[in-house]
Order: sequence, then structure tokens, then C-alpha cells
Amino acid sequence: MQFPESWLREFCNPPLDTAQLAELLTMSGMEVEDMRPVAPPFTGVVVAEIVEADQHPNADRLRVCRVDAGVHSKDGPLQIVCGAPNARVGIKVPLALVGAELPPTEDGGAPFAIKLGKLRGVESAGMLCSARELKLSDDHGGLLELAADAPLGADIRGHLKLDDTVFTLKLTPNLAHGLSVYGIARELAALTGAPLRTPEFAPAAVAHADVLPVQVQAPDLCGRFSGRIVRGVNTQAKTPAWMIERLARCGQRPVSPLVDISNYVMFEYGRPSHIFDLDKIHQKLVVRWGVEGETLKLLNGNTVTLDTTVGVIADAQAVESLAGIMGGDATAVSDETKNIYIEAAFWWPQAVAGRSRRYNFSTDAGHRFERGVDPAQTVAHIEHITRLVQQVCGGDAGPMDDQTLSLPARAPVTLRVERAAKVIGMPVTQAQCADVFRRLGLEFSEAPGSLVVTPPSWRFDLAIEEDLIEEVIRVIGYNALPATPPLAPVTAHLRTEAQRSRHAVRHSLAALGYQETINFSFVEARWEHELAGNADPIRVLNPIAAPLAVMRSSLIGSLVQVLRHNLARKAPRVRVFELGRVALRDAGVADSDTTVAGVHQPMHVAGLAYGPAEITQWGVAERAADFFDLKGDVEALLAPGPVRFEPASHPALHPGRSARVLLDGQAIGVIGELHPKWRQAYELPQAPLLFELSLDAVQQRVVPVGQPIARHQAALRDLALVVGEQASHDALLGALRADPSGLVQTVTLFDVYRPAKPVTDIAAGERSMAVRIELLDAEATLTDERIDAAVAAAVERATQAVGARLRA
Repeated sequence: MQFPESWLREFCNPPLDTAQLAELLTMSGMEVEDMRPVAPPFTGVVVAEIVEADQHPNADRLRVCRVDAGVHSKDGPLQIVCGAPNARVGIKVPLALVGAELPPTEDGGAPFAIKLGKLRGVESAGMLCSARELKLSDDHGGLLELAADAPLGADIRGHLKLDDTVFTLKLTPNLAHGLSVYGIARELAALTGAPLRTPEFAPAAVAHADVLPVQVQAPDLCGRFSGRIVRGVNTQAKTPAWMIERLARCGQRPVSPLVDISNYVMFEYGRPSHIFDLDKIHQKLVVRWGVEGETLKLLNGNTVTLDTTVGVIADAQAVESLAGIMGGDATAVSDETKNIYIEAAFWWPQAVAGRSRRYNFSTDAGHRFERGVDPAQTVAHIEHITRLVQQVCGGDAGPMDDQTLSLPARAPVTLRVERAAKVIGMPVTQAQCADVFRRLGLEFSEAPGSLVVTPPSWRFDLAIEEDLIEEVIRVIGYNALPATPPLAPVTAHLRTEAQRSRHAVRHSLAALGYQETINFSFVEARWEHELAGNADPIRVLNPIAAPLAVMRSSLIGSLVQVLRHNLARKAPRVRVFELGRVALRDAGVADSDTTVAGVHQPMHVAGLAYGPAEITQWGVAERAADFFDLKGDVEALLAPGPVRFEPASHPALHPGRSARVLLDGQAIGVIGELHPKWRQAYELPQAPLLFELSLDAVQQRVVPVGQPIARHQAALRDLALVVGEQASHDALLGALRADPSGLVQTVTLFDVYRPAKPVTDIAAGERSMAVRIELLDAEATLTDERIDAAVAAAVERATQAVGARLRA
């Protein structure tokens, strides 16, 4: 909301300077986002009148003007050479006298000084100015023409009120009553106690009995509809300069007198209205919901297709207006308009909200109606508009037509004084609360310890007790709140030793050379289909961009996109990880403060490695990172947990170079190389290596348990076992370790032998795996008999598990 300070002070003028006024509005909840002077500093510019304008003898585009500047022309009219196309006798314009300083042509430059000079041989004692040269606007088409009654010689800053300040407020959606100069003045009066000037609008004299028939068929769209006919208006009239000035300082360009008047009242009282060309309306107006497939050409030139959720105003033949948002082109006023119909209505906020965004534009009217506009003032504001129309364009007014169908029910709201004091955090009395409501113009009744407030028609934001509590402290002043330290005890939530924090996981990955990346939780549907195998991802109802339309169920797609981003910037080696939430469908999840019904949202941790295994250096030969490098990183991350890997398939990973990660026998994620078809589809020079794990599982860790030093020496036995090529390392060592007697402490593979050609004890398709078994009994010395029996039992377990046999 943008407006000039001078306009606000016409309604309420408290004894505050500009800075104090801005501070007060900000502290009351109406944040002053910006305030700036109407014009930058300049001096020596006065009102002058051109009394003569002759052609320059040496230039076709210049004129030699004689200018009367009042007291500044003691020796007669000043001679000024001017090249403006509108320099003519009789107009009053700004004159920069010799010695004047104009705003610099560039920001931060020096002021532009006016000196006595010559243009093409003719002396010029000053400069006639355009609006752009005074930095009032970008208009450089000619001199700035002033009003005919502008006093000669008057300083232009005082005459045009250029020392005025333009405020820009950043209003939250609940402050609909602050979307007008009068609404802000009403708040200012309540905050300061300064008197509020509330004008009364006398009914216009009725000169004829013509009434346009209006049928409101949708009371859930329009609760009140008011209007009147005005005949014989002159649309060729000029909008008054004072109105143009105020509209410009509200950020609005002048259009035509009727449109300017409508916009002026909207900024003044927050009432959007619409003026139709009466002669273009066929028979009547009908207020209704749209019909599927109807089209409407709007004032902005766009043609929109309507449906049953959009409100419209139609006549007997076609749709004429988008209800509460924008008028239609067919009934727009023009220079040929003679008779008009002025409309002001109350449109239900929920019937307007979101409709303009559906068509990719927004309007001041829609912005106000979707937040709530006072339904009680439709007739009064039409009277105000009628008076302004008659002052500017003339015309004869007809009778007022006012239909009230359904207005908002203003349910009483109770404020408990004791609760107000508790929420605010300082003592407040019932008298203070009553005084606040009285200053705000709220009707209320009192009982011991409570007040019952009936919200007025212009306050759509007062619905619960907390709304009234906010009003109390807002008017009393937030600066009155005491600096009270919190009294609640601070209790540390300690994790158990068996659980590490997310930050510890981050530090562990960073120590392995990975950098953290943060991505959106919503991704392209393609990533979900291809990299997560998710044919039915959870869709986002209001995506911030068309491609980011679904919630991710895997972090792999996000990391692949980060890799592509880095490769596009010529990064030779990429190591990234992410801790993020994923969204999985789960009918067993109920709705709560932290969950959404039907959606399970666990935390995952994922990593990606691409490029050389080591940063280029002299001591290590360069080689590409492979599966086992990433496997080592995952083992380091999960250490000292009992982690295993078993072959598995995954939609995103290479079928022969991927595995399931198991921690303490439970599957917690996957690891592998990106599938060749996705490497090609995502245009990657080589396949990256990826892992994705459940963060909850990663955060769990084995707590070391102290053991006494063994009193006896361990026994070591080396075995060479012949197994088939299909036998896995994990299966063999797992069978050897599974000693029910507890003597086998560790089993380590230290050699693998594959003969180049078959030998007597190793057949084709077999290999020899040499292992070292450590045996220990903490309570007794091991005898050869016990050792031999334990080794034989271990070999038997290996034979049963993977078909192993001792090599001869």
C-alpha cells in the first residue's frame, strides 16, 4: 500500500514528525517498508508563465520565450531559450532561475547548476523544466504544465508539495482494513488519540428515475450490490491536477476522468468500484457464477475462459465483467461515453480469492476483495463517486439501487482479561482493554473479568480471542512490554551413547572428502520414474515450477542433478552427500502435528562419488574411483558396526555392480554404480558411484564394551580351502566364525589362488582361499586336541555352507 503522507494527515494529523509516524505504524503491525520524498532535493525553481514564444533565428527546433516569473522578473520578463514542443504562450511551467541547482542526471552525481548562457547565439537566463528534469516522473515529452491558478514566482516545491513523503506499507493479509488512506488514518487515530476526520456523503440530487435492472442470482458470490445511473457525463473533461497528483503518489497513472475517480476512491476508502458505459449494456445486469466455456475479453486485452468457480457480471447477451477483479472490454467507458452506470458491491472473499492468479495477473480490486471490503459502505461510496463525477464530468444522477442479500455474520468474540495478561506477558486491566476497543471503534459489552466484542463491518480479522489480545498490545504499544527473562527450566535432551547426531554423520562424511549439498524435496517426475522406480509419486498441489511436480522418494535423483550441475562447470572430481527427507506412501501413517496422513517421511543419507579416486598428486597414480572405493567409505561411515554387502538390484544402479547394505543383518540401503542407460540418458561422461542409506540406521552405533586382557595366548591356524567360484567371501568367513564353542575369535582371508590351468587339487571353476583362524580361550590354555577339534569343526561348517574342502 503506497500513499503520500499529506493525504493521510488530512484525515488524522497527530503531533508526530515523519520518522516518528513511520515508527509508530511499523510498531503497530503496519510495517513501513519504504519512505521517500516525492522529489529529490533541488533549489531555485519557481512558477513562471510564458508571455511570448518566438522562433529561434538560428535553430528550427528552438524557441525564444519571454517568461514572467513574478517577483523574480523585476526588470521585465526573462528571456529563455527552450526546445520543448509544448512551449507556447499562456501556460505556466517550472522555471529554473540562474543559480538554481537541479537533481543530478545520474545517481550519485553532482547537482546540475543553471548558469547564464547562450544557445545558438541567443542569451538564455534560466531553463524551463520538464517533469523528468525535476525527477518527478519519466515524462520527457515536453514542459511540465502547471495549473492556471498557480501563483507566479512561487517556489515549485511548496506549490506542488514536493517535500511530501511517500510511504509504502508491507501489510499482512489480515490487515485488509489498512488498504486505504482512510483505513490507515483510522488506525492512526486509535494509536495516538488524535481526532479522525470522517466525511459524510450527502445523497446526490436525483434528476431522473432511470434504474438499470440487476438480478443477483448467486448470494454466495455477491452479498450486496449497489448502483446508479448517471446521464449526460462529459468524458472529454480533464482529471483535476490534485487528483492526478495523489494517484501518481499512490503509484497509479492517470487514464481518464471516470477511471481516475474510481481509482481515487479505491485508494481513499479501500472501495473498488466499476463504471460501465450504460449504452453498451443490453437490457440488464445479472450477477452469477460463470458457465463452463464462456469467454470474456478484459480491460487489459486478455481473453479468458471461464468456468463455474468464477463469478461474473453479465448482461442479457454476454459476460461483461469478472466479478471483483476486472471489468470487461465490451462495456468499458471511452471518450464517446455519455451515460454511465456506477457499481459498488460486496463480493465474498472466498469467491474472489485465487481467481486472478488462475489467469496469471493480479489487480488492486482483487487484492482488496479477497481480503475483505466493508459491505456497509457501498451506498455511501457510490454517493462519493457520484459527487466527484458531477464535479469533473457533470451529469444527472438517478436513484440509488441497493440490494442486500447476504452479509457476513459478525460473531461476538470474548476476551478474558486474565488470559490476555498471560499471553501478552505483562499485567493489563479491564479498563485498559476497554479503552483500546473504544479507540478502535469496536462495540463491546463488559462483565467482571471479560469483554465481549462484536467486530465491525470493516474488520474481517477479528474471529478468536487471540485476535483481540493482539489488538490490545498493539494499541498499548509493544515498547511497553517488560524485558522479562524466560522462567521455564532449560533441560538438555541427551542422546544415548549408542546414537550419534546428524551433525556427527555430516562430520564423518566430510572427513571422508564429501561436501554437503541441499536440494528441494520436490523433484521432476522423470527422476522418480527412472531412478527410484516409483510409478505413482506423491504430487505437489502447488509446485513452485512445472518440472518440480512430485515429492521425492529417493535422494539419488537430486545427487545426479548436482553432478550434472558441477560437470557443466568443468568440475573434474565430485564428492557430494545429502541428508534429506523422502516421501513414501504409507496408509498406516495417521495425521498429526508432525505427520501427514498416508505419507511416511523418513530421513535418508546419500552420497555420490565421481572422477579420480584421489586428488591428482605425485605419490599416487591416477585411477578412476570404483565400487570398492565407495564400499570402503560406507564401511568407514558405519564402523564399527557389523556391515555386510550382498548382491541386489535397484532401478538406478548397474545390475552387476550394485549391492544391498546390511547392518547387523538388517537391510538399510543400497550401493552401486549408476546404470549405463541412465548414464547415457543424463549425458554423463562416466558412471558415478552412489549409496543411499536410512539415516536412523546410520545414527545407531555399537558401543564398545571393555574386556580384560586375555591371560592365555591365542593360537593361529592357516587353512587353504578350495571352493567354487560361486562361493562368496562373506559366506565362507561367516561359516568359519560361527563356532558354538566360542573359541574362534577372528577369521581373516589373506590369499586367493586361481591356477592358470587345472592342477591336481584344484579343478576348473574352483579357487583356493587361504584363511587365518585365531582361537582363544580366556579361561584355559588351549591344547592341541581342542585346537584340532575346533579347526575340523570349522572346516565341516564351511563344507556344509559353501562346499569347501581342505587343499591337499
